[in-house]
Amino acid sequence: MTAVTMTVNGKTVSADVEDRTLLVYFLREELGLTGTHIGCDTSQCGACVVHLNGRAVKSCSVFAVQASGADVTTIEGLAKDGKLHPVQEAFREKHGLQCGFCTPGMIMTAVDMIRRIPNPDRATIRAELEGNICRCTGYQNIVSAIEDAAARMADEAKGAAA
Repeated sequence: MTAVTMTVNGKTVSADVEDRTLLVYFLREELGLTGTHIGCDTSQCGACVVHLNGRAVKSCSVFAVQASGADVTTIEGLAKDGKLHPVQEAFREKHGLQCGFCTPGMIMTAVDMIRRIPNPDRATIRAELEGNICRCTGYQNIVSAIEDAAARMADEAKGAAA
């Protein structure tokens, strides 16, 4: 067993874990953060995407011990003071989900994408989502939601700068 300490959604957490424990299992089983989904265990589907030190990663491909000392944000950590993150709000309003299983990973990927590429076009959004699989939709509403969220976030940034 190895002691790990990390900041998850703004709170410091510590636990003893087996060296082989994947971050996704640590988040779900040790911390009860079940919004991070396990879809494939092979890093193909993207349902387990979280932010590790501000960057989107598939938490099924990272050991919990590798995340020790890091800052981790899960889907549960996006909303602030009861207000959904703009990407979450856009997914809700633009119907960017059906069954919802892939949605947390899609949203976490989208937040990181918009941070890196503030005004992505539809082709860029589709390319950036290649590591996330949705088995229910044709991605049209997901892409529309991300496009809308990027515009909202750009408007918010302009308003904050003014």
